[in-house]
Amino acid sequence: MAGPNPGRATFTGPQDMSDLLLDVSQMREARARMDRTYAASAVVSDDEVCRVVAPITLGLDVHRDRDHFRLIGRVTTTLELTCCRRLESFQMPADEPFEVLCLPHREDAGEADRKIEDDDLTTTFYRDHVIDLGQIMQEQFYLAVPMKPLCRENCRGLCANCGTNLNSGSCGCANIWRDPQLEVLRTLLKKD
Repeated sequence: MAGPNPGRATFTGPQDMSDLLLDVSQMREARARMDRTYAASAVVSDDEVCRVVAPITLGLDVHRDRDHFRLIGRVTTTLELTCCRRLESFQMPADEPFEVLCLPHREDAGEADRKIEDDDLTTTFYRDHVIDLGQIMQEQFYLAVPMKPLCRENCRGLCANCGTNLNSGSCGCANIWRDPQLEVLRTLLKKD
């Protein structure tokens, strides 16, 4: 590592799959800056949730305090999602800032159950002086996915009767919804 500013180092090195692993044993300064670009295929994605379809840009400041490392950065790419109303894929830009505390992994000492604090949600663990940046980026992409992904905010979805895409046209179906639990009462009213 060599840095342009004293007290601040810059990570350099080849851009390949092993570049997803950050070897913190090489970090001598209290702070380092890292800017990297990865191919879309560098991060494993679950196609049922989202798929990375564009190069990934990672900007990261690493702050060291003994064996604790705070990663503050931003990851950007384009994700392919499935619209929950049309069941067709669409692309969504992802620009996610994050802050993660990386602690060394220690074997479970048999601690009793404890309440999860807010800080625990931004804490991860590393082994053998290596932090997996791929896992951290993957988590950020999953967090970027909305609970109900929509291709656009006013997506009208599909007709429940014939399946026509209501964003591109209309159909002649009568969209009168009836509660199936009240169907028995409806038949009683028809008899009278």
